[in-house]
Amino acid sequence: MVRKILSLQEELGKTHKELNFQKEENTKLVIELISARKELDFQSKEKQKRADELAIADEEVDFQSKEKQKRSDELAIADKELDFQNKEKEDRAAELIIANKELVFQNEEKEKRAEELVIANYARGLIEASRDPLFTISPQGKITDMNEATVKVMGLSREKLIETDFFNYFTDSDKARAGYEEVFTKGFVADYPLTIKDHKLRDVLFNGSVYKDDKGQVLGAVVVARDITEQKRIEKELTEAKVFAELATEIAEEAKIKAESATRIAEDAVKAKQQFLSNMSHEIRTPMNAIIGFTKVVLKTELTEKQKEYLNAIKISGDALIVLINDILDLAKVDAGKMTFEQVPFKMATSLSAMLHLFETKIQEKNLRLIKEYDTNIPEVLIGDPVRLHQIILNLVSNAVKFTSKGNITVRVSLLKEDADQVTVEFAVSDTGIGIPDNKIHSVFENFHQATSGTSRLYGGTGLGLAIVKQLVEPQGGTIIVTSEINIGSTFSFTLPFKKTTAAAELETTLIELDSEIKNLKVLVVEDIPLNQLLMKTLLDDFGFECTLASNGRIAIEKLKDKTFDIILMDLQMPELNGFEATEHIRKTLHLKIPIIALTADVTTVDLEKCKAVGMNDYLAKAS
Repeated sequence: MVRKILSLQEELGKTHKELNFQKEENTKLVIELISARKELDFQSKEKQKRADELAIADEEVDFQSKEKQKRSDELAIADKELDFQNKEKEDRAAELIIANKELVFQNEEKEKRAEELVIANYARGLIEASRDPLFTISPQGKITDMNEATVKVMGLSREKLIETDFFNYFTDSDKARAGYEEVFTKGFVADYPLTIKDHKLRDVLFNGSVYKDDKGQVLGAVVVARDITEQKRIEKELTEAKVFAELATEIAEEAKIKAESATRIAEDAVKAKQQFLSNMSHEIRTPMNAIIGFTKVVLKTELTEKQKEYLNAIKISGDALIVLINDILDLAKVDAGKMTFEQVPFKMATSLSAMLHLFETKIQEKNLRLIKEYDTNIPEVLIGDPVRLHQIILNLVSNAVKFTSKGNITVRVSLLKEDADQVTVEFAVSDTGIGIPDNKIHSVFENFHQATSGTSRLYGGTGLGLAIVKQLVEPQGGTIIVTSEINIGSTFSFTLPFKKTTAAAELETTLIELDSEIKNLKVLVVEDIPLNQLLMKTLLDDFGFECTLASNGRIAIEKLKDKTFDIILMDLQMPELNGFEATEHIRKTLHLKIPIIALTADVTTVDLEKCKAVGMNDYLAKAS
């Protein structure tokens, strides 16, 4: 029973669930029916709207049908109008074709007119381009046209000139008429001379020719008048100038003859001056050589202090005279343009060192110190003139020693610049001497000039040394300057260019100590003056040499034939056979190679060249 009850309860439960499900489904169906009703009502309303719209559309179709009919009627009318317009267009096109042909014709006519205008302007431009008067003339001689130059020359307007007679405007009208007739007869005229009758009476040359039309018919002539007034003036001036030139040439020839005569006189005067200085040098040096030489000899003997004092005074005076003679000769050579400069390879360091060695005794006597500064970057061998370089340094160092009583003498040699071909070297000689006033520095290089009037009296000298130095430096492409302070010292510095070389240096003249062991040296002294013979014999005897004397070159040659000598000391100026002639005979005739040293009182460039030319080995200056 319980089971049945339970079973019924289950079935009732299921039935209840089923009823609830059906109830929910019914509810859903009701909702769906309501929605369907609403949709149906909506669709009914829409159908009504569509029906209303269709009614309106039918009315619109009727309206459009009526409109189409109207348009159809209008198109028919438009077609008729179009046909009318097409006919009008065809008429206009025909008219345009005619108008276009007319336009083309007019353009062609314009182009022809433009070309004619360009040609006319070009022709007018050519006519006006001429600066000379230009006419066009008819066969009857009437002026038909002209350029602006014609108007200016004639002084009349174009209107007044047109159709007037061409020949009326010239001084010789008949000649002008014949000229234009010649143009038409021959077809041209060339360089036909006429004079225009203007305020200037202008001379002209006419050139002209006829011009023709395309059928060869002569229309007229074109003539150009070339103004030759200026040409005639120039010809006149040239003629006058030629006359004056011929006259001037005659005067110049006379002046030339006078100048040549004056030049010869001047050259003769210079030669006479040189010869005089050379002769005077020789004549003064000869006794000075003996005075100084014998003074030195006597100073080596036993003397009292007073005797030594007197002899030293004689030696100092003699040395001063020799310096004066040397300076005057050097200055004379500079003035005469005879100063020449050699270009030989030499070792600068060795050469300067040997030269400065000459001053060591003098510097030591004055208790001074010599300082040498040499730039090792300077090439060992250079090309230049070592003799002139020595002369410059000697003058500057001698000057420094003379004016310095205490302190140092510094010789500095520096390399300034160098390239592949040459070097520029700066030399400076400084002292701690008396100095030079500022107002005198600019004039220390002038001839016979010293810083003060008392300088020569106190220190001696000629005032030529620095002038000669300047004349030796500048011709070699160098410069020299001086800086100085009173009681502080002076520095003379100069620069010189030297060429570089790979060649070996020529034999240097260096100072060597005499080998006291050299004895029995056989010396032939060729000297014509007895006093000098005695001096040379005395000096050579002191050295222990065997001395043989010859009074001239001829006697010397005879002695060489009979006896052998080790060396010859040859005077240059001697009677009968001088030193040059004797040396040439010894070399070329006797073929002897014995060393020959020239003894000369005139160490000029000419003498040195002669010495080398005849075969002398070296030279010694008397009283040196």
